[in-house]
Amino acid sequence: MKVFVTGATGYIGSAICDALRAAGHQAIGLARSGEKAAALAARGDQPLPGSLEDHEVLRQGCREADAVIHTALSFVPEAGAIDRAAVEAMLGALEGSNKPFIYTSGVWVYGDTGERMLGEVAPLNPPPLVAWRPAVEELVLDAKERGIRTMVFRPGMVFGREGGFLAGFFHDARTHGAVRVVGDGKNYWSSVHADDLADLYVRAVLRPAAGELFVTCGGMPQQVNRIAEAVAEACGVPGKVEHIPLEEARRQMGPIADCLAMTCKAGSTKPARFFGWTVRRPSIFDEIASGSYL
Repeated sequence: MKVFVTGATGYIGSAICDALRAAGHQAIGLARSGEKAAALAARGDQPLPGSLEDHEVLRQGCREADAVIHTALSFVPEAGAIDRAAVEAMLGALEGSNKPFIYTSGVWVYGDTGERMLGEVAPLNPPPLVAWRPAVEELVLDAKERGIRTMVFRPGMVFGREGGFLAGFFHDARTHGAVRVVGDGKNYWSSVHADDLADLYVRAVLRPAAGELFVTCGGMPQQVNRIAEAVAEACGVPGKVEHIPLEEARRQMGPIADCLAMTCKAGSTKPARFFGWTVRRPSIFDEIASGSYL
């Protein structure tokens, strides 16, 4: 298969392209610059120069590919509007094709889940940073009626491959001598290894489940303090965890601070039932102790 991947040079997108190549497929990667295009070509992917705002390029990628995976996100205040317009352009190009289209959302759309463990049908209460996402999810799922095999994935916090949120924790421990956590650290996060997540994307484009939404987390939610303490231990500064008050974090980081302070417990057996997906990569604590970050 040829699979058009937006965000192909990003963290999740790179893992997906690697998994596609390993399974014998060709990734067409959206490339925002000549440097990124060269990086895609060097690893064996087909670059397609353009950005999320280049709608004709997006339509071209959709026409050339057998399936589409959308992972890209613009980190600007207008991210929601840019994302929706890009999705509308791609869905328009795919209409009537019966091609798979996977939209990448995230478990933050649930808001703070408290003690509850939530799945696909749980009500949503997104924080301001991602308040626009549920409407785009709905747009994608509704496009099943337009002859597109659409799916929505809601990953947890992604780790592994030297990236994701753990990279920030390791950087703090190595450069500041302590892992810095927003809030009191008593909140819980659901997570998933990047390579496990990439494996699920490949399975889904091969056996698409039209109009279906999936929570894509691996293992049980873990307390942020425990994760931070494990990173501090791995970096030789045991017990060194600093807590940034939420108000201070908001001033430093903006609206993402509220997301990092939330408890988000989410999980589902639905990916296993539909795609035979199982978690095979190291757990978050195994990855911290002996994985890519070392």
